[in-house]
Amino acid sequence: MTKPAKNTICLWYDGDAEAAARFYARTFPDSSVGAVHAAPGDFPSGKKGDVLTVEFVVMGIPCLGLNGGPAFTHNQAFSFQVATDDQAETDRYWNAIVSNGGEASECGWCQDKWGVSWQITPVALTKAVTDPNPAAAKRAFDAMMQMTKIDIATIEAAHRGSQMQ
Repeated sequence: MTKPAKNTICLWYDGDAEAAARFYARTFPDSSVGAVHAAPGDFPSGKKGDVLTVEFVVMGIPCLGLNGGPAFTHNQAFSFQVATDDQAETDRYWNAIVSNGGEASECGWCQDKWGVSWQITPVALTKAVTDPNPAAAKRAFDAMMQMTKIDIATIEAAHRGSQMQ
């Protein structure tokens, strides 16, 4: 038995913890599915032998998926924030989540089909909106506020003070 991580994110699912973990492992680097544990007895949302918990890693972060049933749902108070290096990476993650039954939201946020929120955040956006020049940061911020998926070229143009054609 390996020593468990000192801190693990526990995500509650309504019976789909293993499917979610396998999607994350296919989609993101440094992600994997570990042990899948069956319930030793009946529980409120399942029977003995059903998948109760799934150990998985999302981009190096240890997680535990718990099939707890419909009592609790995810919301945007918790999200994974994924820093992307370029538009291709931004598009790849965003599109993977949204096209797999997920939902687009504002300012680089989206939600997967299990209700987990994701912020697909290009490094260029973070640099632009934290620029020490308040006018440049505000232009980039204002451009971001109009977006769903982040468009890096538009952010960079706004940051510079030029318009995209």
